[in-house]
Amino acid sequence: MPSSRPRPPDAISSKPADRRQGAKAAPAKASKPVLPKPAPKPASSRAARAAERRAAIIEAALDEFIARGFTATRLDDVARRAGVAKGTIYLHFKDKESMFEELIRTALVPLIGRLAAPPPFGGSVRDALEGFARTFIQEVAMTRRGDIVRLIVAEGPRFPSVADFYYREVVSPGLAGMRALIELAVSRGEIAHPELARFPQIIVAPAIVAVIWQSLFGRHAPLDAHEMLRVHLDMIFGERRMT
Repeated sequence: MPSSRPRPPDAISSKPADRRQGAKAAPAKASKPVLPKPAPKPASSRAARAAERRAAIIEAALDEFIARGFTATRLDDVARRAGVAKGTIYLHFKDKESMFEELIRTALVPLIGRLAAPPPFGGSVRDALEGFARTFIQEVAMTRRGDIVRLIVAEGPRFPSVADFYYREVVSPGLAGMRALIELAVSRGEIAHPELARFPQIIVAPAIVAVIWQSLFGRHAPLDAHEMLRVHLDMIFGERRMT
């Protein structure tokens, strides 16, 4: 007598399903709709947001450095002012010193780069120097960029690595560009004293005076930096002849 025990299904068989006559095929399962995955945000958008955060951190750092000085500025205060977590700062800067160096690099180095350019075709060296000095006075001496210079003057002796960075990135290329302009002016006969090329600091002295004066004494005795510059260049190049 045949056994009435049900035959166990062949669970691991890889053969096709039984298609014996009369057997009905199992209804196909309805496939689940595939929802489209959200498109990944473009890398350019992420880079733009990162650049915005970095700019906000730099701006907040400048505010803190001006308000507290380099020594007393804390990264916690910079993060709070920038509206970011403190850890976000470390994604962009390793410490307070590198943050200050970035201020120098972004605010002052491009300006000094203009000094290396020769005068426009047909232009005099004096015209080139006047243009650079006007830009320096307007964009540095009379703005918060001047505060960066003043901070370096005030705290550079206690933080020689910051002073070294400023000298390397700003002072040294600035003096080299100024020396080249003086030598060009001497060769053209615009400057009668070739020894001036040994001391290009003399040319830029009014700009530095304007930065320091504006901070310390501007409220007592406002300085006409542009007129001081004119007198200074008259002493070096000779007075302009009116045509």
